[in-house]
Amino acid sequence: MIIEKGTAADINELEQLYNDLNDFLASDINHPGWIKGVYPVRENAEKGVKEGNLYVARCDGQIIGSIILNHHPEEAYKIAPWGIDSDYSKIFVIHTLVVHPDFLKAGIGKKLISFACESGKEQGMTAIRLDVYVNNIPAIKLYEKFGFKHVATVDLGLGEYGLHKFQLYEKIL
Repeated sequence: MIIEKGTAADINELEQLYNDLNDFLASDINHPGWIKGVYPVRENAEKGVKEGNLYVARCDGQIIGSIILNHHPEEAYKIAPWGIDSDYSKIFVIHTLVVHPDFLKAGIGKKLISFACESGKEQGMTAIRLDVYVNNIPAIKLYEKFGFKHVATVDLGLGEYGLHKFQLYEKIL
């Protein structure tokens, strides 16, 4: 498996990965609360590729996972009591961490989080932050295993989708 920056040539495959994952989540336990056609969608991939902050995990040429690492926190991040006071130019924010349903429980999420942490250190980031839906216990356990600390529980304004509370996590590098 390799992890590399996504390109415009990956957009269609990323859109299919998002759709496959959302179809799977709709038929199983939907821990993140994602909804097909709402999030994640093609536009998330297009923006990540355009901004140069979307990375893909490939196995035998197939995209099996993806992560966006940028410096754009949600508005609710402003009220959190973060462990480190730093400008967001020195903080990675994880968005749209996805693993293809055929590769769930194969360690792909772990590899993407490891990649984020290693990249953060290499690029001189002071911390990595993220938000996760309170019912997404598998993701919460993964983040905590990597040393992310719960900082606050907030409303990200997604109540219309039944998603009222999100936990904010931080890992100081």
